[in-house]
Amino acid sequence: MIQVKVLGTGCANCETTMKRIEEEAKKQSVDIQIEKVEELSQIMAFGVISTPGVVIDGEVVHSGSVPPIEDIKSWLTGSAPSGCCGSCGG
Repeated sequence: MIQVKVLGTGCANCETTMKRIEEEAKKQSVDIQIEKVEELSQIMAFGVISTPGVVIDGEVVHSGSVPPIEDIKSWLTGSAPSGCCGSCGG
């Protein structure tokens, strides 16, 4: 099971990010446990300044915008290199 945290204080982009991840996990038949982290001190503890942030299995993989579907797919299938958000192409 993949542990997913969506970091954000409840803005529309944070909600969209959470929904996209849930929908993609369902499409890919990937078992996830998703948690919304809204407490600012907890968000800052991950080093995320700009939300939404996404944490996969304890590692920040994205912050500052709604992640593209292709990035979400790579996180859920493990096809992106560790620590990579997928948008850099590497």
